[in-house]
Amino acid sequence: MSLSKFGIFIIFTIGASLLFPASNVYGHGLGIDTIHAVDVQGKKISISVELPMSFEQASEKQITITATEDETKEKAKNVTFLIGLFHENKMIFRNYFFTSDGVLSIKVYPTQENEITIHGEQDSLLGAWHGTESNPIMISGPIFDSGGLYNFEIEVRTIDEPTNIIENSGVYNANISIADNAKFLQKDSENQDVQFKIKSYFDNISNFKYDPITKQVTFEMPFDWSEKQMSHIPVVHEEVHFPKNFTEFLSPSYTGKVNGIDLFKASVTIDDYTEDNERIVHFVLLQDHLRFIKNQLKKSGEPLPDTITFTLSRGENIEFPLTSFTKSEDFQVSLSWDPIEITPGQNTNFIFTIRDGKTGEPLRNSDYTFVIIQNGKEIHRATGTAQVGGEFEQYGFTKDQTGPTIIRFENIRNTGQQTDFGIVVAPEFGVITTMILFSTLLVVVLASRNRFSKNLISN
Repeated sequence: MSLSKFGIFIIFTIGASLLFPASNVYGHGLGIDTIHAVDVQGKKISISVELPMSFEQASEKQITITATEDETKEKAKNVTFLIGLFHENKMIFRNYFFTSDGVLSIKVYPTQENEITIHGEQDSLLGAWHGTESNPIMISGPIFDSGGLYNFEIEVRTIDEPTNIIENSGVYNANISIADNAKFLQKDSENQDVQFKIKSYFDNISNFKYDPITKQVTFEMPFDWSEKQMSHIPVVHEEVHFPKNFTEFLSPSYTGKVNGIDLFKASVTIDDYTEDNERIVHFVLLQDHLRFIKNQLKKSGEPLPDTITFTLSRGENIEFPLTSFTKSEDFQVSLSWDPIEITPGQNTNFIFTIRDGKTGEPLRNSDYTFVIIQNGKEIHRATGTAQVGGEFEQYGFTKDQTGPTIIRFENIRNTGQQTDFGIVVAPEFGVITTMILFSTLLVVVLASRNRFSKNLISN
């Protein structure tokens, strides 16, 4: 897109495929890592391990381990597990635990004590800890006191009957992440401090750097590229946070690399909604993406690294339409405009389609109110009906209409629901810059775990 003396529109997009809540995404298995086809005396069972994402915010601090028979889909009976928990190659505990109904629940209480303490009852056969409703199993001490990847080593020692002791059933591994938050103070192009933050849902981050010349962010994370590990990693998720007023790194879009390999478009998405004063850029790598990267790395002939190195770079591509949903997810609005380059004193056509939020189909005869707001005051309001679902509204900005501007669609189909898009006019740079402001009405969409998986795979 060419420049003009009046400026240009640069689109800061939030990909419509970003339909997942950051607070519910985990390093392995969306909070549950499942070990499939465990052979116990000829019987196949699956063992799942579940943790809350953050032990600081979780309302119930609990480890849940479930054994299910693959053939009957019923919970296994009278299972004794030998469980070892490891973090950063250090053992936290290794003990026997028993569950009569196949579901082992362990309450967790992180404390500043130096030692791990287990509370509950123990049987006389293997000394396995077991709990009751009035006396549940509890573990306290320095457990889950830092973020990163946690490894569970699990053996099955009894099944079906409490006295049916099993030898050499094999050792199986489950890995789950606790979200790790880290802050990094960096210098911008004018040698001013800028605070970046990383929220990692996989493992701890190191070697963070912002380069003000190339406008790139790089950071590293430990990673085991072996098939044994990758086979049960459905997603690796990292968040890069930085201030919304850090204009030299704001961009219409971003591109990502892992160990120098270009990522798929759907792997890098922008979120301007979750935090009021921060932009978040998400790296989301699915298992197929990780295997693709691994295959590309192997072509070099060099040994596989023991890290993932992320690179985040500014992009300049404009992509229409922009999309936002209403809070109920009943409606979505797709928005673009013509001409793309908006200059003062000329009319701009804002072209939009009102769609079914679940199917994406245009909704005929959709009433709406189109509102433009600057500095908290309306500068334009028009009502209309989109006969075939799509319509346009026309408006010409004047030279004195600068600063943050919201494009709002109110009372969609007479339901009272609304959604916002926003533009920011930045005259000091001689440009008009657009930024999608995810409306408060998108919050329910961001809270959909199932749609997260569906949309990422489809993209």
